[in-house]
Amino acid sequence: MFKPEELWKQRFSRFVKETGRYLRYILNGHLVIVFLFLLGTGAYYYQEWVQTLTPSFPAAILLAVVLAILLTYSPIFTFLMEADKIFLLPLETKLSDYFKRSILFSLLLQSYLLLMALAVLMPIYAQVSGSGFSKFFLFLLAIIAVKLLNLMVRWQQQYYLDAKIHLIDSLVRFCVNVVFLYLLFSDAAWLLIIVTSAILFMLYWYYRSQTVDKGLKWEALIEADERRMTSFYRLANMFTDVPQMKDRVKRRKWLDWLVARLPFQQNSTYAHIFGRTFLRAGDYFGLAIRLTVIGASALYFISFGLGQILLVVLFLYLTGFQLLPLWSHHQYKLWTELYPVKMETKLRSFQRLLSTILYLQSLAFAMILVFKSDLMTALLSLLAGCLFAYFFVFIYSKKRISE
Repeated sequence: MFKPEELWKQRFSRFVKETGRYLRYILNGHLVIVFLFLLGTGAYYYQEWVQTLTPSFPAAILLAVVLAILLTYSPIFTFLMEADKIFLLPLETKLSDYFKRSILFSLLLQSYLLLMALAVLMPIYAQVSGSGFSKFFLFLLAIIAVKLLNLMVRWQQQYYLDAKIHLIDSLVRFCVNVVFLYLLFSDAAWLLIIVTSAILFMLYWYYRSQTVDKGLKWEALIEADERRMTSFYRLANMFTDVPQMKDRVKRRKWLDWLVARLPFQQNSTYAHIFGRTFLRAGDYFGLAIRLTVIGASALYFISFGLGQILLVVLFLYLTGFQLLPLWSHHQYKLWTELYPVKMETKLRSFQRLLSTILYLQSLAFAMILVFKSDLMTALLSLLAGCLFAYFFVFIYSKKRISE
């Protein structure tokens, strides 16, 4: 006899085992130390900034918008697999308990993220309102309750495949969440807060009444779970080889001129491969751009000279470390082993690309400091960045590749 709770336990156990295996590599990596350093630095400057806030600061609006994003984004982990759309389809009507457990697990996981976000933002509320942290747990319980409503609405909304309905639903829930949170942090009457949250409950019942005769969208649910696991595998791939990684290629035609400048000759074979892979495959290009933008933003707001230079080195390390998997991106493809190209040529092509990226990033960081009229710090950061980039590419990465 089919037992949906047993199936869910098996899928959940497999998920925990799969993620736990790679988390060991992630938590043992150097990247954790760097993030801890960045977290400590950010916490120091954040505390200094919070102490400058006055009662006129719009804390309620800021907290409402930030937390509303987390409330609105409500993915549901179903642990479905590709074969389920065939073998579980006849049992769809018996899977209600399975999906209830999935919603509950998603609530627990996302409640932890809300707890962290509220803990980070609560000092702003305490400083502006002057009421301290006495309402922290009351706020947390209210936010988790609304998170459950968002998950319930999100589950009913998945019965629709129309992208416009998904977009409208997200916008409506975001607006309702913003109003709810603004009233909550503005110490409004609880009756008004409850009435606002009741809109989500009404939205849930509306979707429920409209989807009684609709079937599950198996392919959409499976694809959503695969995307989440792919994101996790991409993170784990920075620390160890992940055979489950699936290549996602996106051509960026507007960048074709960069690889078009490379000569068509045998010793440029891997220059073409690595260049096109960086620009098109996975998320290498987007990752480098995001880290550059985040690092430049941090440099713009930090005024401590030595701290700025350390920040430049840290973001260069983050970029370089997360681009190292580019070396092994094609290791499971046989055709790359057939090229009559020496390993030394492949290594030189990879080092040339990685060093160019890090040198350009160092220059971008230095230009931000020049824009702040901090010429001496800009020069020192450029020098430190170039020296670190050389060490990272030609010594550290070479050792990691050989290992």
